[in-house]
Amino acid sequence: MTFEHEGAPNKGLFFRRWLRNPLQMGSIIPSSPGLCRKIAAAVERGADEYVLELGAGTGVISHALLAAGVPASKLIVVEIVPEMAEFLRESLPGVNVICGDAFDLKNTLPAHMHNQIGTAICGIPLVLLPFERQAAFRDAVEAVAPGKGYLLYTYCATSPLPYRKLRMTGQRMAFTLANFPPASVWRYRPAGRP
Repeated sequence: MTFEHEGAPNKGLFFRRWLRNPLQMGSIIPSSPGLCRKIAAAVERGADEYVLELGAGTGVISHALLAAGVPASKLIVVEIVPEMAEFLRESLPGVNVICGDAFDLKNTLPAHMHNQIGTAICGIPLVLLPFERQAAFRDAVEAVAPGKGYLLYTYCATSPLPYRKLRMTGQRMAFTLANFPPASVWRYRPAGRP
């Protein structure tokens, strides 16, 4: 299946979610196949590690991760909206779909998944949140994936986060014009970590 086919029937669901709470989502349309492939290419994961996707929307990035070789059993998707989580459970067989809060990962993820995350991917528009919430997100990821940081895809031309103030490092890993709007993929890690 192509990403276009996977995402096409889901645009109505995606748009309805955006209408209900635009601050939970960064765009009114799902990410493009080109952006999805760039995110998947930036994933770092040992053979026994999970990939954690936070704010998966309709699952277009999840499908790209699976197509890039992440086993379904090693993909964790956290989605706060119950309707979206149910849709993801149906459309991503074998994937660990959890309806929960990305800002409380210590309690959202089962204990056996803690310290087993290779890469966390953030689909939440952190740039729209106050610094305190950005710091809370950093701490939530650190609680289950110490030292790993996270990938963030964004529509900002420069870093969307004040990473030095957050005591993190930031590096733009990819950029694509083949998305509406054009998008970047940033990797943020706790300062002092490789």
